[in-house]
Parts: sequence; C-alpha cells; structure tokens
Amino acid sequence: MASKKPENMSYEATIEELDTLVNQLENGDLPLDDALKTFERGIALARSGQAKLNDAEQRVKILLSDSDESSLSDFVESDDNSEV
Repeated sequence: MASKKPENMSYEATIEELDTLVNQLENGDLPLDDALKTFERGIALARSGQAKLNDAEQRVKILLSDSDESSLSDFVESDDNSEV
C-alpha cells in the first residue's frame, strides 16, 4: 500500500493506519531500520490526527459560541506540520 501524506487522509484512515503500525511495532518482528521508519510514520500520523482533532474542536467552539448570533466566525485551519 502506498503511503499517503497524513494531512491528505481522513481522521478515521489516520487512526486505522496508526493502529496497524502500533501492532507491527508491538509484535517486535521488524528489523531495526523498518521499525524506525514505522515509528517515524506513526509519529507523523499521530501529529496529523491531533491536528485534525484540534481543528474539529475549534469548529465546535465557534459553532457553540455563536449559536445565539446570526453569523459565524471565520474558521482558521491549523497547519498539519506544526508541533503538537
């Protein structure tokens, strides 16, 4: 399977792949180089997933805070490459 960039994946696909990678690492059968690559991919997926959750939380806060007003605030999407 070709690896997609984490920022181009849905949250659900990100979590599914992350779960698979965790299982591979926990199994302990990967050679060191493969384990490091898998770990790096897992970190990228975890950061992307966290960014997606932060974006969703911001959107919910905007919707809830403006529920009594007639217009919504602008949504500013976070950078998926930022440190979490």
